[in-house]
Amino acid sequence: MASISPVNPPNTTGGQPVHLVLDRGRGFGWGRRLPWILLVVALFFAYSMYRSYQSYLQKDPRLEEKFVSHSPYAKDKVAIITIEGPIMHNDGFAKWQIDQVRRDPDVKAVVVRVDSPGGTVTGSDYLFHHLKQLREGSATERPLPLVVSMGAIAASGGYYLSMAAGGVPDTIFAERTTWTGSIGVIIPHYNASELLESWRIKDDSVVSGPLKAMASPTRMLTPEMAEREHQVLQTLVNETFEQFKDVVREGRPNLFKDPMAVEKATTGQVFNAKQALDLGLVDKLGFLEDAVDRAIQLANLKQDDVRVISYSQPRGLLDSTLFGASAASGTSFPQLNVSAIVDLATPRAYFLYTWLPALLTNR
Repeated sequence: MASISPVNPPNTTGGQPVHLVLDRGRGFGWGRRLPWILLVVALFFAYSMYRSYQSYLQKDPRLEEKFVSHSPYAKDKVAIITIEGPIMHNDGFAKWQIDQVRRDPDVKAVVVRVDSPGGTVTGSDYLFHHLKQLREGSATERPLPLVVSMGAIAASGGYYLSMAAGGVPDTIFAERTTWTGSIGVIIPHYNASELLESWRIKDDSVVSGPLKAMASPTRMLTPEMAEREHQVLQTLVNETFEQFKDVVREGRPNLFKDPMAVEKATTGQVFNAKQALDLGLVDKLGFLEDAVDRAIQLANLKQDDVRVISYSQPRGLLDSTLFGASAASGTSFPQLNVSAIVDLATPRAYFLYTWLPALLTNR
């Protein structure tokens, strides 16, 4: 209610002064406040929606998070990190997945899906190091239960990084058709000097020392020099092999309680799943789903209140060919996809009836 000061209209009746009263009504103030109230409500609702669904938003344009199984609306996640094909580099899709898991607080456990024949020593050790960090945590990062699921092949460097499971019981699963093991080191070396000599081609490289061109495939060496180079390379292989065995000792402590089993397991041989289980190279025979169940158990999660997710990499149709992504880009000088070549050279068993070579993969 609002009043107006008294006024004195013409006093025709001789009465008292008249007070005029103006009533603005109860809704006058609310009409001005209502848009602001609605704006605050809308902002609060938008923030609540963002908090509820932020785990579904893509934070890294190089990756796509995909729902795999269990509850699509659960907050807690089990992330499947896929390491597939030859391990050639320190950085790439495998490392991007590890980084994404680190950034995502909703991930409570990890399953590492390995389908790899191995690769470079440096690349394998790099991934092993970062997977191990995921499991152990640090002063700034939470530790995560880590389970390994082996696919068609998890050999050499593929087995090396599988040791990130760290000897926790029942954390390395192999499928019935898995090939694994191949614990060892190789430096490929070819000598084409006699072939070049028949073509009257001579390697006349200028070097700063006799071992600077070590392992060159074009140099004609004396027997003494060839033996010297061989011993140097063998020493490198032996020392790297000891590092490999130290990693396996950490990941398979029970195996190293039996010297006979260690000797059999470290000849460089590839084993089938049953042989690997008998030797203690793996814990159980099972599929990816079994590894996921074990990860859920280790993280103390509920089967009906967990979201299992994986990551994929946006790629073109020709990314897996011998010329990689450059073949699809139309560049004048396509680059060979070394990983695809190594993959083709990897011994595999097939249930296959076809004359078509495996030039494309189904990744």
